[in-house]
Amino acid sequence: MADKITEYLGTGRRKTAIARVRLASGSGKITINGRAFETYFPLETLRTTVSQPLTVTGTAAKLDARVNVTGGGPNGQAGAVRHGIARALLQFDANLRPALKGEGCLTRDPRMKERKKYGQPGARKRYQFSKR
Repeated sequence: MADKITEYLGTGRRKTAIARVRLASGSGKITINGRAFETYFPLETLRTTVSQPLTVTGTAAKLDARVNVTGGGPNGQAGAVRHGIARALLQFDANLRPALKGEGCLTRDPRMKERKKYGQPGARKRYQFSKR
C-alpha cells in the first residue's frame, strides 16, 4: 500500500460563502480554487485575514492548504477560508484551541443579509406614510 498522506479537513462559513479546507504537511503553500493565494486575494488585508490562523499558531511554514470556496464576495470568502483553516488546525492539533479562540478564528460570524419583506421596498425600509 502506498504512503497515506494525512489530510485535515475543515469547513468554514461567513455570510453566504462556504469554504472547504484541506490541510496537509508541506511548505506553507495556499491554493484557493486551483489558483495561487496571492492572485485569488489581491488585497493585503484579505490575505492577512486568510493566513491569520496559521501565523497565530506558528504553523504557516509546516502546512499546505487546498481550499474550495463558493458563494459570497471577497470579504465573505476570506472570512470563510479563515474559519475553515482554523477548524482544520484543530483536527491537526487540539492544543491550538486556546490560541485560535483568543484571536476569534473559531467563531462563526452569523451576520447575513436580511431578506426583503412584502409590502415594503426593502428589509427594513417602509414606503412613505401619508395621513391624508
